[in-house]
Amino acid sequence: MSDDVLDELTGDRVLLGRTSTAERVADILRSRIIEGAFRPGARLVEEEIGGALDVSRNTLREAFRLLTHERLLVHRLNRGMFVRVLTVEDLEDIYRVRALVQCAALRALGEPPYPLERLESAIGAGRDAEREGRWRDLGTANMRFHQSMVELAGSPRTDAMMRAVLAELRLVFHVMDDPRRFHGPYLARNQEILAALREGEAHAAELLLAAYLDDSRRQLAGAYAATGAARGTSRGTPRGAPRGRNAAGATRAGPPREARGRTR
Repeated sequence: MSDDVLDELTGDRVLLGRTSTAERVADILRSRIIEGAFRPGARLVEEEIGGALDVSRNTLREAFRLLTHERLLVHRLNRGMFVRVLTVEDLEDIYRVRALVQCAALRALGEPPYPLERLESAIGAGRDAEREGRWRDLGTANMRFHQSMVELAGSPRTDAMMRAVLAELRLVFHVMDDPRRFHGPYLARNQEILAALREGEAHAAELLLAAYLDDSRRQLAGAYAATGAARGTSRGTPRGAPRGRNAAGATRAGPPREARGRTR
């Protein structure tokens, strides 16, 4: 595993506090997935991640179990734990959930003004990332914007569900060969949604969001088709995903033989 990722995880130790619970470890790894640090098909090496976070093997394995339940990781017998590779069906279902949850969050808004500080902060982070050419960070800022949008509903359960959905979505983003062309236009569309909310026009913001989600879904589905991504299985490795490498790109034992035969 590369020193950069291990250094980032070592820095995350402060987030664990005095008790290294599996839930907190899972939160850290989920956040790193949302930020794009772990690619689909990558192997997560227990010794390296456990050492970086300074947690026990049992705690780390419980965190892996939680993330497997969230459909972010998958265990391969005699191979270890891998970041899940999503299918076209997964993509379509993710956007179905996003439309149901996010549009409902805007539809349920009360009277303006709305608390938009976190959305504004995400837009600012996106502009900075775009200006500096940090395209992965632009994608992360985009996710922060949409997470903050759901938080307007004031429901901790919905917030938690959205975090898991957005973590899965990051795994879909890796299919895009040109993240600049993909993420760039959606920053401007996020700004349009924010402008509508500033004006107290929640219904207009909902319509903008619905069109945004439909366009994004179709663009990603087209990218899956262009790369020959298979339907109905999440065990293969898509074109462009690391093959036989760990989560940070270092050469490691790859997914099992049956998975290798199902290149996406």
